[in-house]
Amino acid sequence: MHLTAFHHPGFAAPIGDAHVMPMRKFQLVADEVRKMPFVNIQAPAPVAQADVLAVHDRNYVDAIRTGLPRELAESQKFPWSESLYASVLLTSGGVFAAANQALDDGISAALASGFHHSHHARGEGFCTFNGLVIAIEKLRALKRIKTAAVLDMDLHYGNGTAQLCASRPHIFHLSIYGNDYWNNTAYRDVTTRHHTDGPNHVSAALPEACDRATMLDIMHKNLPLLLSHGKPDVLLYQAGADPYFEDPYSPLKLDHDDLLERDRVVFSFAKAHQVPIAWVLAGGYTKDTSKVVRVHTNTFVAAREVYGLVE
Repeated sequence: MHLTAFHHPGFAAPIGDAHVMPMRKFQLVADEVRKMPFVNIQAPAPVAQADVLAVHDRNYVDAIRTGLPRELAESQKFPWSESLYASVLLTSGGVFAAANQALDDGISAALASGFHHSHHARGEGFCTFNGLVIAIEKLRALKRIKTAAVLDMDLHYGNGTAQLCASRPHIFHLSIYGNDYWNNTAYRDVTTRHHTDGPNHVSAALPEACDRATMLDIMHKNLPLLLSHGKPDVLLYQAGADPYFEDPYSPLKLDHDDLLERDRVVFSFAKAHQVPIAWVLAGGYTKDTSKVVRVHTNTFVAAREVYGLVE
């Protein structure tokens, strides 16, 4: 069995090399993954504007497309450019393609971000259009699924996805995080602020200096919640690289081996419950980008081990 992963050079919007968001990581991960004989990389098609409008406000979509008003067009905290709109149509297309492929193969990946801070009418935290929810809604429109779940293990709480899920009872969202996130601001101390959970969007905080044992305990206690509304037709997994201990935003004590075990546990859970799973890249701001790439390529290693993927 091979694993199909989706990548396109257009995923990387031109935001400048000085920006903290390492856009080049998508290509770097793709370059490494191409060396893995069990992975088949394909280019996704972009989603249509109608797919985005099923999730996002038209005024916001128009701002990303045209650059006006500029404050709204840059609400995700990086500079607008004429190529931004095409880029985020492609990233959402990658997430959709991976989710769709997972329904056939059981597992797939998109070498793109899920953009989990993106809200209905604005962006936040380097996130423009919420590809996770766009993919789910497109699959529902095509009648490929009725329900879905999102597991977010980025360092930062997935506030945009939670907001979008609150009005969508067919999605269950679980965020296991080490930084809370509110109004374009991250909170390293998870005891200082806490959002309000809802019936279908819940969260669990990883405490400061969280180690592997603590993380795994919290995961084992909370992963069953993904089944609390019934087994979802597909699970989207936001596999963050920023919980890594050298990340400038991370207060956690998790190294590459710890995050590899995190991924094994997630995949083992999905396999045991026969839930198709697609994952996306997320976060990762360590100055040495090769360490970010290693977190992401290790997710492929975990998938190979759990699913017995072969050449």
